[in-house]
This record gives sequence, structure tokens and C-alpha cells, in this order.
Amino acid sequence: MKIVGLSGSIVGSKTKTAMEYTVKAFNEEYPDADVTFIDLSEYDVQFSDGRNYLEYQGDTKYVTQTIMEADAIIIGTPVFQASIPATLKNIFDLLPEKAFLDKVVSMLVTAGSAKHYLIPEQQLKPILAYMKAQTVQTYVFIEEKDFYRKEIIDDDVLFRIDRLVEDTAVLTETYRKIREEKEAKYGF
Repeated sequence: MKIVGLSGSIVGSKTKTAMEYTVKAFNEEYPDADVTFIDLSEYDVQFSDGRNYLEYQGDTKYVTQTIMEADAIIIGTPVFQASIPATLKNIFDLLPEKAFLDKVVSMLVTAGSAKHYLIPEQQLKPILAYMKAQTVQTYVFIEEKDFYRKEIIDDDVLFRIDRLVEDTAVLTETYRKIREEKEAKYGF
């Protein structure tokens, strides 16, 4: 099982902190999984210009290819101005229309206010559905008050992240088995 944890912003620390905990939890609970953490702040990703993702070079090619080769992606995103950051939207724009076909995608969202809890429902889930993702229905929403000195201090948030990790792994494995059974019917 190939998993990508994607921290979808180049600024701030809360999303990265939450994603680092998520990747660590995945590695601890599923040691046989191949987990890759991509923090976009550490990469120089070009803006999408409509080319096929394989035609890009450097960091852009690495990030897009790693995502395309994954069985599941855990997307971590902050909410800025009641929206997802442009860096994350750019990743979606770099990928093909059906990039998430046969992939499980789960979400972890950080925001300064509880008022932004519907941003994943209204903005992120429609994009993922368009790109054919099998989306883990529940997501983890983390507010400013749940952090202190770059640490998550709310045990309920940690529990929800652990549950997101479990749901992502179970759904990924379930879809893999369904696809294998379906392909076995063809007999070639």
C-alpha cells in the first residue's frame, strides 16, 4: 500500500504539524505501508500550464508522479480567506482529470476559526469527486485552539487523526480487494 501525505501549503506550521503526526501514526499502525510525506513548502513546484504531468521536470515532476503512483493520499490543507490555498489547487491543476481514479483520498483541515468547517465539503470534496477519488467521508477539522507551540494539545483531535488513518487504510485495502476480484473475472 503506497500512501502519500500531502501538506498543501507553503506557509504556516499547523497543517505541517498535523500532517507529521498523521504520517507518524500511519507508519506506526501500518509498518508495511510505503508512506511518503510531501510538504509543499520544501519543493519548488511550477504553476500548471496545461502540459501532461510527466512533461514537467524537477520537483514538479517528483510531486505529481509520487501522487499518481499512490494508492491513497491524505491531503492536509489550511483554510485561507475561506478557501483552499493556491498551492494545493495548483497540484490539482497539474494532475490529469481522472488522477484519483481507483485512489482513496482523505482530508485533514486546519483553520483559525470554526466558521470554516464547511470549506472541505463545499470546495475540496467537489474537486476530488471530479477527479474520481474514493473519498473517506469524514475528515479531521482542527482549529487554532487545538495547537500550542507547534503541538496538537487536544486528545480528541489526536484520536480523530488516528481514526482517519485507520479509515484511509481500511478503505484503501477494501477497494484494492474489490478491484482484484473484478479483474479476476476477466481471466486474462
